[in-house]
Amino acid sequence: MTDKLICNEIDTACGRVIGHIMLNKPNALNALDLDMAQAMQATLNKWRFDNRVLFVVLSGCGDKAFCAGGDIVSMYQAMQAHKATVPEFIESFFTTEYRLDYTIHRYPKPVLVWGNGIIMGGGTGLLAGASHRILTTSTRLAMPEITIGLYPDVGASFFLPRAPGLSGLFLGLTGAAVNATDGLYIGLGDYIFDSMPVDNVLNDLAEANWQPDSVNQQLSSYCETHQLNSHLQPAGKLASHRVFIDSLLSSCESAQQAVEAIWGMDTDDEWLVKAQKGLAKGSPITMHLVWEQYKRGAALTLEQCLAMELTMSCRCAESGEFAEGVRALLIDKDNQPDWRYPSVSAVPAAVVEQHFNSPWQVHPLANLGEVS
Repeated sequence: MTDKLICNEIDTACGRVIGHIMLNKPNALNALDLDMAQAMQATLNKWRFDNRVLFVVLSGCGDKAFCAGGDIVSMYQAMQAHKATVPEFIESFFTTEYRLDYTIHRYPKPVLVWGNGIIMGGGTGLLAGASHRILTTSTRLAMPEITIGLYPDVGASFFLPRAPGLSGLFLGLTGAAVNATDGLYIGLGDYIFDSMPVDNVLNDLAEANWQPDSVNQQLSSYCETHQLNSHLQPAGKLASHRVFIDSLLSSCESAQQAVEAIWGMDTDDEWLVKAQKGLAKGSPITMHLVWEQYKRGAALTLEQCLAMELTMSCRCAESGEFAEGVRALLIDKDNQPDWRYPSVSAVPAAVVEQHFNSPWQVHPLANLGEVS
């Protein structure tokens, strides 16, 4: 087992164990790489059939982040070595990651995520499908892929269209960061705790008198008992801006109209201004991808969304847009991406559609509903 992922079985008073998986790359904000995803999948597969394991807890090392996304530096290296193609490493990474996310969504035992600190991109995928999603007063959630020429993936095509009103579309287009209260509002969290070391929670859980036939209910009861009272929870942004966002985007019939509406906001609201700036830095291709995934995902199952996203992600790697975004933000750090098109209006419809055309005769996630 790689030390980038620490898997422990915690003894409990009833003689059974709690499975604990900790992402252990604190200097990289616990970014998920391929080795970690494979190891996590193997561990979940093993614990699925182990009657000693009552439930699973996922957490990140340190107090800064649960998981700040996928290891996009390794993906950049693969894209540089195999330009204008779908690199084998990229296909393997996203296939493995999306299968892992799906496993968590469909896991037969409760999965508790301690969502403390930063949760971005791939971290959101690990969070979304858990049965007990605890966010904290330090949680910062974001899907800022528009700034690296990708798009919100890991199931965002499923959960963003199902967020209240048009808040999911707004978040996808702007990459705006939100807090724990907003996370509950959009359906990516269930409880808000005070920020604290995860060991405090694990110690409580280890000392509980678990009844194997009511673990899920007991876990829910624990979370409900220990969550912060509503008046102590951080003030959210989305609920208070919901009417404005809906009125801003409700009449838009294209990505271009939505982008122009957000750019055209005349506001001195700090959060909205940051959202505008996030969109302004984004890839024009991604602007179209977010619009399309939001519209298409609303009518798709989770399985269909993840399959669609695997096609989209591999096409983003093939086009060079994803590599250029990573270069500008994380490699050269010049923050001057040379996007393929100068504006959202300049992107040809055929280029957008190509991102939804599968490059495979047999799709790698074709059997996702049969294998979890």
